[in-house]
Amino acid sequence: MSLDLDPLGGSGSPVALVTGGSQGIGRAIVLDLASAGARVAFTWWRDDGAAEVVREAQAIGATVTAYEADVADCDRAREVVADLDTSVGPPSILVNNAGITQDGVVWKLAEEAWDAVLDVNLKGCFNYIRAVASGMRTRNAGRIVNIASINGMRGKFGQSNYSASKAGVIGLTKSVARELGPCNINVNAISPGLIDTRMCRALPEEIREKARQEAVLGRLGQPEDVAGVVRFLCSRAARHITGEVIKVDGGQYL
Repeated sequence: MSLDLDPLGGSGSPVALVTGGSQGIGRAIVLDLASAGARVAFTWWRDDGAAEVVREAQAIGATVTAYEADVADCDRAREVVADLDTSVGPPSILVNNAGITQDGVVWKLAEEAWDAVLDVNLKGCFNYIRAVASGMRTRNAGRIVNIASINGMRGKFGQSNYSASKAGVIGLTKSVARELGPCNINVNAISPGLIDTRMCRALPEEIREKARQEAVLGRLGQPEDVAGVVRFLCSRAARHITGEVIKVDGGQYL
């Protein structure tokens, strides 16, 4: 289904870059933006799902580009954006989706687990925002969507590193929205609740059931629920929305 995606300072279809696009929420975002007419590239890391996403895009008549990249590597972020700029076109949409968990109560949490989660979830967002910001400012147009979490808004037992990283993403979103707003660049965040992905299905059933009970809609979200909000935020309909955090959680936060 096509939606009125903004060309955003260019002609023709906008170019979108999605981090962590080989599975789960990221995969849904890649395929949804591609079906809406964007030229999409995505990063992947230590996962064999990238080729399948490319095949799925081809099946709907779209072409996507996959880059192997650790989002915590700032030099690689610059390389990905530079290559995308010359091979496909300058990105006018950035979706920072890549994220990991390494859970544990704070008195047992290893320093390595803290660093790994903050490096991917928060520094990864910074790396790619910084990599695209100059080009978007020059073109005086752009959309940035950061995937946060309701657990970055409320905290979660056993997830001090993850919650801190996602709270940081929300703070980063608001600061960058102020910095880039004068250049006609919209920056927003989405805070999902528990979404039915492979990562979710690896959790104990009692945790998934508790999330269902917390949600007033009585169900877990699907990756497509998040992807639809990303697409909206990249459309002309959302041109006057920036600095916002939109919960996609079925009422789990209430």
